[in-house]
Formats: sequence, structure tokens, C-alpha cells
Amino acid sequence: MSEETCRQVLQSVRRNFSNRHKNLDDRLTMHYQRIENLIDKPESLSAERKELLAFHFTKEYSIESVAFCNPSIVPHPDQDNLPEGAMRVILSFRAIGEEHISSLTFRSGVLYKDNIFIMEPISPFVETSTVEENPTYKKSAFLMILEDVLRRKPVVNNIFDKLSEKFQFDDLKKSIQEVLLDQDASKAEMEAIDRIYWIARSNFVKCYRSETLLSERVIFPTGQNEIKGIEDARFVRFTDDDGDVRYYATYTAYNGQNILPVLLETRDFLKFKILSIYGKAVKDKGMALFPRKINGKYMMISRQDGENLFIMTSDHLHFWDQMQLLKTPRFPWEFVQIGSCSSPMETEKGWLLLTHGVGAMREYCIGAILLDLNDPTRIIGELEEPLIVPNEYEREGYVPNVVYTCGAIIHNGVLVIPYAISDTSSGIATIQVSDLLDRLDGLGTRAT
Repeated sequence: MSEETCRQVLQSVRRNFSNRHKNLDDRLTMHYQRIENLIDKPESLSAERKELLAFHFTKEYSIESVAFCNPSIVPHPDQDNLPEGAMRVILSFRAIGEEHISSLTFRSGVLYKDNIFIMEPISPFVETSTVEENPTYKKSAFLMILEDVLRRKPVVNNIFDKLSEKFQFDDLKKSIQEVLLDQDASKAEMEAIDRIYWIARSNFVKCYRSETLLSERVIFPTGQNEIKGIEDARFVRFTDDDGDVRYYATYTAYNGQNILPVLLETRDFLKFKILSIYGKAVKDKGMALFPRKINGKYMMISRQDGENLFIMTSDHLHFWDQMQLLKTPRFPWEFVQIGSCSSPMETEKGWLLLTHGVGAMREYCIGAILLDLNDPTRIIGELEEPLIVPNEYEREGYVPNVVYTCGAIIHNGVLVIPYAISDTSSGIATIQVSDLLDRLDGLGTRAT
């Protein structure tokens, strides 16, 4: 292609696409840098030819073209400049696009005193994250994640003896290289090193520029464990024993063949740490973290067998080994399967947990149970009938006959439940918490 033809084609592409994206030049520069090492004599290329090459390795992706569903809701970190009784909130959604790839999108809005919800304007643009190239790890947590049989291998000890309690990915690579120079590693030891690298690459940081609007930020699959989708994030505002506040979300990573539960951590919804979680109890989907420790332990609702509801306890946020059965299907609307919806919400009478149940004709409904405040392994009440069922206007969609939520919030004595409607749209349902607790208090009380 001549320089003149190159210039003409570039002008045409720019004319068609420049007004469809923010910061397109930055994205093109990034894409060109990723392919430059494949080019013979890149220094001989004109700026126009480099840009056109970048355009050829760039494509648009409609993140919500297939489905939009499974909302979660938490208080926004910024509660300034609001009228009395109002709360700014963040909603997350599962967005499904081409090739059925799921990503995580956000909206923000304000719940006013009377629980009227006004969504803030949505940007027509979206922006994927950049991945931090040299993330930081904690040695104690890293070693805990390594299987016991691997921790006992001398090569592993030699690698980590060279590292401080907090180390970066580059430090880890350097330590491994030094150890391999000093000794010949066996096949088993090389497998241990491969496992160390796998764990490191499964824990990374995604960042967004501060000037992006919340609705422009899309957490799109980037790690090998999630390349085919990020599914059903359940966000919770977590308060530690010392009062420190962070936001966590559990989600399901899918690589096209296997699923892997993953923990996401953020303080500001600009920088997200993607953290692997491990242990015998880490399996299946639908994990939901409690918003604080209970009796000095982290606790999480989970599903272990695709049918029943379990509860997990741990001393460490990244390692879960202890689990016990919490609830089995009991009523017709949940005979096929039950699972968690929201993270448990603390009330004066107990932990309020929204559940989902699947019954005849694969109809999904939302139910509720009440757990003891001091011993959440004990159910003290449950609804015999579902709280929300699909009505005639909610049955049609990408996945019919489904109402589903990944999180709810209590505001001014009202339970606010954003919920997906047959994976096509979302609505909001509300109920007075006192009315719901009156129905739950002692109703269906039993010990599992």
C-alpha cells in the first residue's frame, strides 16, 4: 500500500469511528505497541501506517448485545452533597455480548428518603481497564495458597526465602531465576514453579483513569481463568474489625471449560484487585460474603453441589476449608435447586439472606431466610412462599421465567431489591423490612 493510499484509508476509518470512542488515540497506541515486535523494521514505518495497523488489530464489542442481568447494589463510597435521608448507590450488572462472553458493568444513582430511585446519566462510551504490570503480593498469603505438598519442596522454600513479606511480580521472577541458576530442579520442582507462576498470574490489578465515569468502566475478562466470562458478581461493603471499609465481590470466572470462584476487592471502584480463593470449600457458584467477621471469622454462603445451600467459615479471606450444610430444598418452588442471591444483611432480628429457588419448568424465584446473628449456621426463619416470582410481563426474554438478584440493600427501613427480568432488563422491588421480619420471625424455624 502506498503512503497516499494508506493516508486515504486512515482518513476514512477515522471519519467512521473517531466519534464513537473516547481516548481512541491512546487505545490505538497501546494496540500498536503490542504488535510492534512482530513487524520487520518498525522504525521504517510512517506514523500513519502504524496507526492504520493498530486499527486493523482493533475491534468494537457490544458488551450488552445479548443479555443484561443479575444486578447487585452497595452504598457508593461518595455520600457527599446529598439531601437528608438520601443514599448514593452503585449497581453492578452482568452484561453478555458476542460469543456469550460476560463482563461486569456499573451504574450509579440516588435512593432518596422515600426510596424513589433516580439513576445518574449513563455515558454512551465504555472503557476497558489497564492491567497493572507488576502487582504486589503478600508472602504469607501466597504460601497459604500453595498446596501443602508444594510448600515442603526445597525449591519453594529457597524461592520465598529471598522475598520479603510484600513482594512484586518482578521480585518473584528474579528469585526464581536465581534459584534455578544455583540448582538443578527436578520435574516435580518445575511443576511447583509452574504452580507459583499460575497463582501469581491469577492475582492481578485492573485500573481505570480517574476521569472516567462509573458507567464507562467495564471489567472485561482478561485473565486466562476468566477468558470466556465474568459471571454474577455479588458485591458487599465489608467493614473490618478495625473499622476499615472495603468493597468485595465474589464472582465466577469461566474459561470455556471450567469455572473458578474469584474474589474482587476495591476501595474506590477505580482500582480492582482480582484475588484467587482456595481451599476444599471453594467450588461451584454463588458465593456471598458476610459484611463483617462473626466471632472473629470470615463467613460466606456458598453452593457446593448445585442443589443445596452451604455456609463456610475461615480465618483467612483467601483460603476456605470449612463448610457445612445450611439448607436443603424444602418447598416446591425450590425443589430443583437453591442458592444465595445477596450477601447477608444485618438486622436487629438476624441475618437476612435472599435466596433463589428453581422449581418446575425451570422457573427462578427469589426467597428469604433469616439466620441467627451470633450463629449464622442456624436458620431461625424462612418464607414458605417466594418473595418475588416472575409475573406475566416478566416471563419473556433471553432466559425466560427468571427473576434473579445478586444483591440488595436496606435503606430507611426498606429492603430495596434490584432484580433481573428474564436476563433482558432489570427492575426494583421494595418491601418494609419490619413486615418481612414479622413473616420470617419463627416461620418455618428449624435446625438443619
